[in-house]
Amino acid sequence: MRDHPELELLLKGYGLTTARILYHFPDHPHLLQTYVWQDYDIAPKFPALFGFIEFWKQKLEGPLHSICFTHKTLISANEWRKVDGEIVLH
Repeated sequence: MRDHPELELLLKGYGLTTARILYHFPDHPHLLQTYVWQDYDIAPKFPALFGFIEFWKQKLEGPLHSICFTHKTLISANEWRKVDGEIVLH
């Protein structure tokens, strides 16, 4: 996904996904820390988000407590229209 320009991703239906991740400190399991993750992802499967969660579980030490996320499609098909002319001032 990283080799695509941002606009191309948005036109393909990707939107901005933001996740608030609460996790336990490895050395102090009674303490929680917040991590905010944000990337372009496609709903409803969210491959980037679930890929990051799997990476976290396999490679990072802090056990996950909870994840809360939101997704917003920034450009939809009905927001584009053909323009036949241009008006130039000055």
